[in-house]
Amino acid sequence: MILQLWWLILAVECIFTCISGQSFPQKRRCAFQVTPQNNKYITAGNVNGSVQLCEDSKCCVGYFLIIDGHPEVDLLACDMAEKSCPDATCKAKTHNNRLIKCVCNTDLCNTNITWTTESEEPRPTYSYSVGNNMKAVVIILTGVLLCFMIVAAKQRSLFKKKKKNPPLLDDYSVSRLCSCQTTTTTSEIDVADLELQQIVGHGHFATVWQGKYQGSMVAVKVFPGGWKHKFTAEKAVYELSLMKHAGIVHFLGTGRKQDGGSWLIVLQFAEYGSLHSYLSKHTTNWMMSLKLCRSLSQGLSYLHSDLHRHDVHKPPVAHRDLSSSNVLVRADGTCVLCDFGCSTILCSCSGCRCWQSHATNMKGHAQLGTLRYMSPEILEGSVNLSSSWCLMQADIYALGLLLWEIWMCCSDLFEGGIAPQHLLPYESELGADVTLDSLIRYVFHMDKRPSIPKHWELLPQGSVQQELLTDCWDGDPDARLTAHCVVDRLVSLQSFYSP
Repeated sequence: MILQLWWLILAVECIFTCISGQSFPQKRRCAFQVTPQNNKYITAGNVNGSVQLCEDSKCCVGYFLIIDGHPEVDLLACDMAEKSCPDATCKAKTHNNRLIKCVCNTDLCNTNITWTTESEEPRPTYSYSVGNNMKAVVIILTGVLLCFMIVAAKQRSLFKKKKKNPPLLDDYSVSRLCSCQTTTTTSEIDVADLELQQIVGHGHFATVWQGKYQGSMVAVKVFPGGWKHKFTAEKAVYELSLMKHAGIVHFLGTGRKQDGGSWLIVLQFAEYGSLHSYLSKHTTNWMMSLKLCRSLSQGLSYLHSDLHRHDVHKPPVAHRDLSSSNVLVRADGTCVLCDFGCSTILCSCSGCRCWQSHATNMKGHAQLGTLRYMSPEILEGSVNLSSSWCLMQADIYALGLLLWEIWMCCSDLFEGGIAPQHLLPYESELGADVTLDSLIRYVFHMDKRPSIPKHWELLPQGSVQQELLTDCWDGDPDARLTAHCVVDRLVSLQSFYSP
């Protein structure tokens, strides 16, 4: 009985396939309209006038700009990003108040977007074409057997593939059924031994002071009482077991001001301040720049690592706000990671795995961090928040920008030993005050990255250096290196001395 039911289901699928006029080998046809700024979509399939025949994707995509309250076409093409597209029609999904997107799975479906200015879900509109009924009957009768055989073969092949390749269990996934105890010891300090001396920096949520604790110079992050959740998020990362590492700023403890108003995190003092401040005031030679790059990458590799030592576990952590302002430089010229207020801890316990992030509710908050360091998938809003791999690979994209930032201040890489003035990523292309829209267009649609000087190709290490950068900031998260691989590549660059 079950077998008969299965064959009946296959037969129904065949009839539906034939009625819709689609056969499995047929490629998706999408409306095509691009601008020079987003012409990378030309590679998604063959173009004939205003129609594109998709090479790999079964999805059509449309981007529309909201102008005077009406959607205007920005891009129509075969999709290059989405893995699936369940909608048959072009249903609008808002990215921000100026840009909407739709992804759909029928021929030329991206030509007519269903969009309303209200917040409720728009009602989809469907269109059908009715041909000659008798002709359709003939097609159905003659094609159903062939369709039936194709579907049956496809189902058997898929079943065998599933048996051969069971689901991967290595990645971490979201679960609300699990809670993890990550803190093993208390970090409270006696604030009576702490002396705040002078302000050395201001952040979004805290003020950084230089101070003294038990006779040693320290840095103190002071969170106003209203930002306790940010204090708690950062404290949770620092208090993880096995978090002591040369590439992560040394955590001394936490406390609260005696007036009960502010929360404190006490850290080892970094003499040169932030990497941004250091690069704005100093140039480096080749070996000094490598030291900065290597220590930075080693710190990130350790942060991403999943460590088990004896009965102690350090889960992987995605930083999620890696920038030159959130990296410190010590007196010995090495980098240390800091500022974990946006970070996500991936913990596991009792056989299940879960996110732990005090900073934000994961759903609907993909765009965390410093805007110009956000990866293309985070800018565009397509990052998979249920995958630890995606969040860590977004860190790798930011790491690539930081490596570029460091090397652009290396005097040995420029003629006459004179490095240009320090610039942030995309500052020369998009200005000092970048916007989300400009970055989405430049980084995601145009697939552009910070400019690499042409003459670097002529340097002994130039090809390896450029390949490292492009492999870090690749538009495809799966194609990017891991932090550990970045460390290995940087070690290989040590054989190249000053040009």
